[in-house]
Amino acid sequence: MQSPVSNQVHSTGWVVQAWASFVLSVGAMSIGILNLPVDNWAKGYMGMGLAFTVGSTISMAKTTRDNHEAKRLTARVDEARVEKLLSEHHPLK
Repeated sequence: MQSPVSNQVHSTGWVVQAWASFVLSVGAMSIGILNLPVDNWAKGYMGMGLAFTVGSTISMAKTTRDNHEAKRLTARVDEARVEKLLSEHHPLK
């Protein structure tokens, strides 16, 4: 029988690439906003938009991951129940 929790570990290269792309994209966007030829109110508005976009993206990714993990756990619990029922059932009794 499989263990109920699967520890999927990402490689170091993948983690470094993910963080590097995040930092680079947010940094480049921030530099772009700061260098726009508009007044500070427009820059602040765009900066807040960037902050809310990053926050909502992180929340969406976490929610999607949590839903996926919950479905996997539910499927494993259901599979374990079926296996238990089948192992307890003796057709000749």
